[in-house]
Amino acid sequence: MNMKSIPKLIRRFLCILLLATTLLFFLNIIVFFTLASIQTPGGSPWTTALETGKALQRSEDGSGYILPEKISSELMNEHAWGILIDSDTLRVVWHTDNLPPEIPLEYSLSDIASLTRGYVMNYPTFPGESKDGLVVLGYPKDRYWKHMYPNWDYHFIANLPKYALNVLLVNAILVFLIYFTANMKLLRSVRPIAEGIQKLPTKEPVLIKEKGLLSELAANINQTSEILQSQNYQLRKKERARANWIAGVSHDIRTPLSVVMGYAGQMECDPSLTKDARQKSSVILRQSERIRNLINDLNLASKLEYDMQPLCRTRENAVALARTAAVDFINMDIGGRYPIEWTTDAEISDCPVYVDKDLIKRAVSNLIWNCINHNPDGCTIYISVLAEAGCANSGHNNLTPAAGTDAGRPDEAANCNCVIRVEDNGTGISEEELSRLNSLPHYMMCDSEIKEQRHGLGLLIVRQIAASHGGSMILRQSACGGFGADILLPLYTGQSN
Repeated sequence: MNMKSIPKLIRRFLCILLLATTLLFFLNIIVFFTLASIQTPGGSPWTTALETGKALQRSEDGSGYILPEKISSELMNEHAWGILIDSDTLRVVWHTDNLPPEIPLEYSLSDIASLTRGYVMNYPTFPGESKDGLVVLGYPKDRYWKHMYPNWDYHFIANLPKYALNVLLVNAILVFLIYFTANMKLLRSVRPIAEGIQKLPTKEPVLIKEKGLLSELAANINQTSEILQSQNYQLRKKERARANWIAGVSHDIRTPLSVVMGYAGQMECDPSLTKDARQKSSVILRQSERIRNLINDLNLASKLEYDMQPLCRTRENAVALARTAAVDFINMDIGGRYPIEWTTDAEISDCPVYVDKDLIKRAVSNLIWNCINHNPDGCTIYISVLAEAGCANSGHNNLTPAAGTDAGRPDEAANCNCVIRVEDNGTGISEEELSRLNSLPHYMMCDSEIKEQRHGLGLLIVRQIAASHGGSMILRQSACGGFGADILLPLYTGQSN
């Protein structure tokens, strides 16, 4: 499998190389011109020789020559000496005071030809024209290096820019090839490492060859994969053991519990017993029913957690399901202390969902029981069904799926949910506890204080039922002043074939 990060890594390497090469190229150019500019801070010696030749003048009495102070100072600063060779006699008729003693005072034409392009006694010399002859300036032996034969092929000079570009291009290609070849071994080592890291979160076993530059990292990833595989195996064993234990305990408790409930029911209706004894029998029967319901809740929670609960999903109307659950509680007539109000908008008559109707009714019932259990002094319970914002006009009335069948199973709308809302105006819940219940998938309130508000299996089962249908549950503060819960279910958008 090709990793997206590998091409990105290669591009990063190449970009760094290109940037470094470009910066190095321009830095070299800057350094070259900087060095070239400081080589002749006082100007070219050829220019100085020409200026000296023009400035050298005969004295008024004709006995010698005079050099202006400015030129003399410049020659002194450069430790240069100068001579004037008479054009007729080829003798030196003037020289500076610092003339080295080994410099000859008489020259031949061949000597003059030699000094104009090179040296005199290893002193680099530069000629300048004067009206009385030839001015020659000499500089210290280690001051300049002169190229004696400065001639080049004309076509080479004319094509020099093209040659320079070609050489630069070849150099760049060679640098890229060397760099890419040197890093290919590293890239070959990185690819399996990246693939192995990507597999770790999927719980797939990872086995990377422990060789190359990153062999130690590969060994660590293999070791991590082995540890994760071992942990997953142990976790699955514990989960199976817990599920089997819950199923076994539930089965073992049902038989004696049925006996207790049977005898308690008989004693509750036995006229030969005292009224106090019948009341105690009634309490035993109610508490036994509560134990039975808790066992059923625990069994259902375990099945939902381990995907052992089969879902008989059909196209259902969430409005009808919520209304049926509300009517069941209204018919129970729980002392008149828990009136249920149906607050669904009259315009919403059909909110199609693809669900197991028994589980959804169970979820709504659990939310209603939650309102009753946590408000012993009574409260009003409000039930409503609505579509999330942006989905109200999604054209539900135009859907024609076959209700009660699996034909044309829907593609659930990822952004449109049907919301079943149950809330009350009771004691409510603190913001801190609400945040904790919403952030944790599994929760059990501590039972160390009997009067402490508890939220246990009832809400956990609601969350699991919603999740098994691709939905979710949101707990919140009710607008009515108490506690509220929303069951979000994906809207049914399929059509029958």
